[in-house]
Order: sequence, then structure tokens, then C-alpha cells
Amino acid sequence: MLRELPRGGSKDVMNHGDLIAGNVLVSGGRLAGVIDVGGLGPADPALDLVSAWHLLDTRPRRAFRDHLGCDELEWERGRAWAFQQAMGLVWYYHDSNAPLSRMGRRTLERVTADTPY
Repeated sequence: MLRELPRGGSKDVMNHGDLIAGNVLVSGGRLAGVIDVGGLGPADPALDLVSAWHLLDTRPRRAFRDHLGCDELEWERGRAWAFQQAMGLVWYYHDSNAPLSRMGRRTLERVTADTPY
């Protein structure tokens, strides 16, 4: 899926690449900061859209997309990145970190249940 989605004219931008619940700081229901920036580097701009599936249920995810103004291709690339990360979380942390493995399963459920918006 990911390998077949073209990038179009998008160039690499600075990315966090791991925007999961443990790496975002929230205060008063709003994003207050991001931690674990050791892997910050240039990548597909859609990579940071994984947070939409890791962190948000359907309605907030739609509001997030509307606010960002992502086109269909960028959104689907973000979804594909979320799928790839979630698969890794499920198997890699299965025995060593059950909460991260469960988070991966929840993300997979969101990614596979999400119909193109």
C-alpha cells in the first residue's frame, strides 16, 4: 500500500516520525509540546499524520484533517504510515511492552475501519 502511493510534488520536511500518546504533552485539552525528538529529520510530510490514527477517534480525526487541509493522497499516505507503524508496535512490543502493543492494535482497528474521507 505505502509503496504504491505517489508523493506528487511534496518534498521532505522536518518530521518527528513518532507522534504517539507518550510523545505529546497536553494541557487543558490542547497540545502543549512534543518530546522524544531524537529522531527529528527530513521525511515525507505525511509521516507526522500518523498521529491522526494513533491519537484520535473518527470525529476528531476528521476535524484534524479538515483543519490541516490535506489532500486525499497526502491523507492516504499518512494512513499507510500509521498502518506500518502500528504493525511494528503490535509484534515488536508483544512480549516486552503490552501497552504499546495494544496501542498498535487500536491504531490498526482505526486504520482498517476508516473509510476514505
